[in-house]
Amino acid sequence: MDAVSPGQEMYRWMADLFPICRSLTGDGVRETLRYLGDLLPGLRLHEVPSGTQCFDWTVPDEWNIRDAWVADMQGNRLIDFKASNLHVVGYSEPVDTVVTREELDARLYSLPDQPDAIPYVTSYYKRTWGFCIAHEKREALGPGPFRVVIDSTLAPGHMTCADLFLPGRSEKTVVLSTYVCHPSMANNELSGPVLQTAMARHLMQRDRELSYLLVFVPETIGTIWYLSQHLAEMQRNVVAGFVLSCTGDDRAWSYLPSRQGNTLSDRTLLHVLGAYHPDFKRYTFLDRASDERQYNSPGVDLPIIPFARSLYRHYPEYHTSLDDLSVVSPAGLDNSFTTLARCLEIIENNRTWRTTCLCEPQLGKRGLYPTTSMKNGYCNKVNIIIDYLAYADGTLDLVQIADRIGVPADECIPVVRELVAAGVLAPVEWKAE
Repeated sequence: MDAVSPGQEMYRWMADLFPICRSLTGDGVRETLRYLGDLLPGLRLHEVPSGTQCFDWTVPDEWNIRDAWVADMQGNRLIDFKASNLHVVGYSEPVDTVVTREELDARLYSLPDQPDAIPYVTSYYKRTWGFCIAHEKREALGPGPFRVVIDSTLAPGHMTCADLFLPGRSEKTVVLSTYVCHPSMANNELSGPVLQTAMARHLMQRDRELSYLLVFVPETIGTIWYLSQHLAEMQRNVVAGFVLSCTGDDRAWSYLPSRQGNTLSDRTLLHVLGAYHPDFKRYTFLDRASDERQYNSPGVDLPIIPFARSLYRHYPEYHTSLDDLSVVSPAGLDNSFTTLARCLEIIENNRTWRTTCLCEPQLGKRGLYPTTSMKNGYCNKVNIIIDYLAYADGTLDLVQIADRIGVPADECIPVVRELVAAGVLAPVEWKAE
């Protein structure tokens, strides 16, 4: 029987999680995190009470929804939450009333330029209610009147967050962060959590020099709460990190820098994309839209950047019902897994190096150099050795030297290990910048 690839496994998890109605708070988030917790022994859940102050923000009331619909007076459901959980504006308060067509129109959201798409709309911090509908169906609703029912609760409760810490030999830490707060959208909502889960399982099985912190939170307010609890420790230990989102499609990769633009995360992702995905799209920090906003806030300044294929807001299905399981694929998820694993392997092995010899070391006596010289030069490995040693002056790290010599950093790692074992290369202090 053929082995299941990480992408196939992640796609299956996405299919299981897709129907769940998630929001900033509520049972949908808990159900999602319990599912991921079954895959990740040691995942810790944190229940944060409504009203908790987190820097300038306050955790909102908890929202749960059981059913909702708009029906004609014969009872035929024209808009039905059970057909798509995007049909209801997130955080809609309970309602049971009869409205005119004009009154209903004031509560409807649709996209004339995407007439077959149900938009994703929320109102977390102002109490209201509403429905979302494909524009073509909105135009066919009829004159009314309509009965409107939203069977929901909006009351003090909790926001649920989760984290997993995987210790390494060093306290230096890499953060992987993702969000679990959107309803049924595949690439925008679920590709990040399933990739993070698959990578956590991979990291659990490997030898770790660095420690890893994996954070699963509702977007924005969840990250703000987490930082309010752990900022000093994270500023002391975090050397790199990524916010995982929109990682399941097969389109071009994206690079969005940190506020400073020169962190180890920036340099590593740029290096990997340049080596393996040169058609990637560049954005600026002004295009930020997810939790990198919080991690890069002045005074926080953590080296954490987005990790995305099609960047949020920059692909047509984003925040609509069109972002379904057809937008993602096992192949796209596999590619994201491989790319993230490359980045983490490079970060794990990133050191500043210096040669231990004045002038070139004699490599032949160490079995690292051909014993005969030919006109056409040497094999690629020998070229990497010679070029790498030429830049190992104690000021450049793995990524910087790999950039200088034009070789993928992950291909340099085994060469560096041989040079260290041969005693001709020695590490300087671990370097993140």
